[in-house]
Amino acid sequence: MSESARPTGEDPLSNPPDVPVLIVGAGPVGAVLALELARHGVTSMLVDRATSASPHPKMDYTNGRSMELLRRLAVTDEIRQRGVPPEHPFTFIWSRDFAEPPIATWHYSSVQELRDRIEAVNDGTMPAEPHQRLQGSLLEELLRARVDAHPLVDFRPGFALRELEQGAEDVLASLVQAGTGVEHRVRASYAVGCDGAASTVRDQLGIGVGLLGPPTQHRDVYFRSTDPVLRRHGRAFLTIAAGGLTLVSRDERDTWTGTVHLADEAARAEDPVQQMRRNLGVDFGVDEVLSIVEWEGCLGIADAYGRGRVFLAGDAAHQFYPTGGHGANTGIADAVDIGWKLAGRLRGWGGDALLDSYQAERRPVALFNREMCANLLEVWLRFARLVAGAASRQQIAGFLAHETYQLDNLGIHFGYRYEASPVVCREDDPPRWEWDRIVPTTWPGSRAPSVRLTDDTLLFDRLDAGFTLVDLSGTGAGKGVIDAARRRGMPVAHLPLDDPAVREAWERELVLVRPDHHVAWRGSARPTDWDTVLAKVSGH
Repeated sequence: MSESARPTGEDPLSNPPDVPVLIVGAGPVGAVLALELARHGVTSMLVDRATSASPHPKMDYTNGRSMELLRRLAVTDEIRQRGVPPEHPFTFIWSRDFAEPPIATWHYSSVQELRDRIEAVNDGTMPAEPHQRLQGSLLEELLRARVDAHPLVDFRPGFALRELEQGAEDVLASLVQAGTGVEHRVRASYAVGCDGAASTVRDQLGIGVGLLGPPTQHRDVYFRSTDPVLRRHGRAFLTIAAGGLTLVSRDERDTWTGTVHLADEAARAEDPVQQMRRNLGVDFGVDEVLSIVEWEGCLGIADAYGRGRVFLAGDAAHQFYPTGGHGANTGIADAVDIGWKLAGRLRGWGGDALLDSYQAERRPVALFNREMCANLLEVWLRFARLVAGAASRQQIAGFLAHETYQLDNLGIHFGYRYEASPVVCREDDPPRWEWDRIVPTTWPGSRAPSVRLTDDTLLFDRLDAGFTLVDLSGTGAGKGVIDAARRRGMPVAHLPLDDPAVREAWERELVLVRPDHHVAWRGSARPTDWDTVLAKVSGH
C-alpha cells in the first residue's frame, strides 16, 4: 500500500473506515477492477491472501479486446515490453509421436502480423490493439505494482477474507492478516469477489456453480530447458501431444509448461518430469523445475453474479479450461464492466438498474465463452482418441485441417453484444455476427468500431473516461447532451468529428459510447428528450 494512503501512527483496519469498494483478490481481475475504479475517481481497498504475485505462470494470452480495455488504464506499453516479442507467431503443433514429423501445424498471426493487418484497413473490422503473449505471473506482478503505487488504491497483501456480513447500506468484512492471525473488520459500501475458482466470497453468498460436465484433475510442470530437442519441429507456442501432454513455450527462449491429465492416483504418483517425457514421446533435458501445480479443470458458471451489495468477477464467477484463452480475458472485461458501474452508483448518477445490468451483460458472455472453450477442448480430446483408435495420419490431418477455423476468431473476442441489458437503448434487427471477423456496427450494446482518424490517432483514445457522445452531424446536434448530463451529475463528453472513416463505420450521426467502448444509444438526429436517454443508460 502507498504510505501516503495510511494515516500516520495507526492501522486504518483497527477502526473500520468507510471504504467505497472492498475488492477481495489481487490477481489480474481484482487489480484491473481497482485501477478501473481509480480511473473514475473512486477509492478502493484491495486485499489478497498472498503477500506477492504467484510464481506460477498460469495464463499466457491476453487477447486484443483485453488489450483495448487495458490501454485505457495505460498499462499496455509495459505489458508488451515484458511479453513475448512481436515477431513470434502462435504456432500449434499436433504430434502423434515427437520422434516423427507433426501430423498438422496450425498458424495464427504474430503480434506484428496482426499489426500489419490493422494498418492495412481502416473500416472498423480490426482491433485497436493486437493480442499479446505474457505469462500470467508477470501480468499479475505488473498490475500489483500499479495498484500498490496508486494513491486511490489501498492495497493490502497478506489479508485473507474470513467472513462477510451484509447490511442495508454496507458490507462488513472480517479479514485475517497473514503471519499474525489478527482479525480486522472493514466496512465498505460494496464488495467484489475476485478471489478465484475456490472463491470465499461466492461461498459466503451461498451461490452455486453450474457445471458443464464433470471436473478433471491436471498437473502443470513449469520448467527451464535449453534442450534443442524441444525445437525439433520448429518453434511452437503450443505442442499438443496425443500421448497426453500440452507443452507451452512461455517466453520463446527457455521456459516451458507441461500439462498432463491426472486420470487416476497412479498418474498422480508418477514422477512429473518422467511423465512429461513419456507423454511427449521423446527424452529431453530439464535444466530446472521452477514449480509444480495441480489444478482442477471445469466448465462452470456461477448461478448468480452477486447478491445485494456483493458481486463476483473473474474465476469466482466462471471457470474455463485454458483452451481458447477465455478465462482471464473474460474476467478483465468483467472488472471493467462492474468497475464503471460501481463508480456511477457511488458518485450519485447511477440508478439501481446500473448494477443490475452487470449480470445481465456479463453472464451471457461467460455462457457463450464456455461453449467456445468446450468446442476447442473437444478438438484436443478427439485428436487423442483418433490417434488411440489407429486412425490414419491422413484422416487425422484432414480432421485438423477442417478445425483450423477455430483460430481466427476475432468475432468471439470482439463481437459480443449486450442485447438484454437494461441500460442500453436497444434496437430491433441486430446485424449479423461472424466468427472470424469484427462486424463494424454501432447497434446499441455492441462494441463501437475502432478506426483511425485523419491525423492517424485512434478514435478510442479520444473517448472520455465517462460517456462520450460522438457527433458526426456537422451542426452540433449533440450539444444539448452536456446540459442534460450536468443536471444529472453524469460524466458525458461531447466529441464533434468530421472524419470519413468514422462516418462510414459508425452508421449514425450521433452515437453515445459508454466508458467500456460499448454503444449505449445512437440516432440520426437529436432525441426528443436527452433526459430520457440518459435516464435509461444510467440505470434509472
